[in-house]
Amino acid sequence: MARTRAKDHDTKRAEIMKVAARTFADAGYHGASMSALARDCGISKALVYHYYASKEALLFDIIESHLSELIEAVESSDDPDADPQTRLRGLVAALLDAYRDADAEHKVQINAIAALPDEDKAKLTALERRLVELFSEPIRTLNPELFDGKPFLKPVTMSLFGMLNWAFMWFRDNGPVSREEYARIATELLVGGVKSIR
Repeated sequence: MARTRAKDHDTKRAEIMKVAARTFADAGYHGASMSALARDCGISKALVYHYYASKEALLFDIIESHLSELIEAVESSDDPDADPQTRLRGLVAALLDAYRDADAEHKVQINAIAALPDEDKAKLTALERRLVELFSEPIRTLNPELFDGKPFLKPVTMSLFGMLNWAFMWFRDNGPVSREEYARIATELLVGGVKSIR
């Protein structure tokens, strides 16, 4: 007879993912053992393996869940009827807000995705591309003549992600600049640059 899944199965997996993200972010994916992870979770290594067959499977779930949550947050905030700058600022604010309390997951995504098998990396890369695409269209409409028929859209879009993705290195929620204010700053820097490029 098949073993039934415990009612709190998904909750326990989510808890393990959250702790594992911190463990992988602090020690590095290759430097973090499943024994250390079990200790950090306050459970046995056997119980970790009950929820995750391998460290790779756990890593994939951390990154896949993180990217899916980012995409959902950005998609739900999108207002295609807004003017391009207002629309872009809304997307930037949504992404920065989704990064709140997710520094560990973000570091793991940046630093450990290469450790996964090619098939898993391809799935996650598709999610990353989807997230980038959500920003590309509003950016293009800021200055269509700049982008139409020219190879500038991807570099400009990735420049915005460069500002946003590395904010965790210096940004503090109790600092002098709020997430909303940084969203405005980053958007205006990009918009000003796009409008001035020839």
